[in-house]
Formats: sequence, C-alpha cells, structure tokens
Amino acid sequence: MPIKKDNESKNDSIHKKNENLDLKIKKLKKEIKELKHVISEKNDKLLRIRADLENFQKRMEKELSSKEEEIKRKYLTEIVDLVEILKKAYEDKNPKQGLKLILNNLDKLFEKEDIKYIDCMGKSFNHELHHAVTSLEKNDCESDIIIEEVKKGYMIGDRLLRPSQVIVAKKKEEKR
Repeated sequence: MPIKKDNESKNDSIHKKNENLDLKIKKLKKEIKELKHVISEKNDKLLRIRADLENFQKRMEKELSSKEEEIKRKYLTEIVDLVEILKKAYEDKNPKQGLKLILNNLDKLFEKEDIKYIDCMGKSFNHELHHAVTSLEKNDCESDIIIEEVKKGYMIGDRLLRPSQVIVAKKKEEKR
C-alpha cells in the first residue's frame, strides 16, 4: 500500500501545481485585459490629441490666409488712391500740385509704416546698409566715403528694407 499512498501524494502534488498554474494563468489573463484597456485608453487619447492638432493647424492656416488678405487689401487700397491722384495729375494742366499730393501721401504711408530713408551722402561705406555700384578714384577725399547716391535705401523700423546703391570714393594713389 505504500505505493498507492505515494501515487496519491504525487497526484495531489500535480493537482496543486495545476491549480497554481491555473491561478497564475487567470492572474496573467486579468493583467493582459487591464493592459489592453490601458492601451485602448491611451490610443483614444492620442487620436483626440492628433485631431486637436490638425484642427489647430487648419485654424492657423485660415487665420494666416485672412491676415494676408487683410494686408493685401490695405496696401492695394493705398495704391488705388495713388493711381487716382496720378490720373488726375496727368489730366491737369499743372500736374505739379497732383505730384506733390502723391508724394505727401507716400510720405504719410512711410511714416505710418515706420519706413525711413537711409542718409548716406558723405558717410563711410557700410556693407550692411549700402551696395556699391562702382568706385571712383579721387585726390581730394578719403577712401570708402560715399560721394554719390544712385538709388535711395530704406529701413523699416530697425531692419533693412532696401540698401542704398552708391558710388564710393577711393583715394587716388600718388605715382612716384
């Protein structure tokens, strides 16, 4: 009979091991189910965030387009006003008054937009503000001094809008 008892004890041991494995499997299945739920929630949250981002991008594109249109309309209105004054000046026997009015309107526009003329005559050449068209050798001046302005340069605030196109003096070398 001891063999039977031994077999029973082996069977009990196997049965307990099976029960333990079943418990572990149930526990792991439960954990997998919970992790799947967490992943699903995270995925939903990610999809909502992505949709929010896409909506934000679309809204920003619309706003940018609207701003561009507003700016375009603003400047085109200014140009239309100037064209009308130019046409009147062209038809006038004395167009000087009309031209003066146009220049005054442009000066007001420049002032409103903080556009300023770069004063460069007689000053040292600055490659950040000036574009040298050519240079002339002269006896009676220092090198790198602007002696003529070919085209005016402008600043908008503290940034360069267009560089001045200038002619720069170069001191003539004395021949020995």
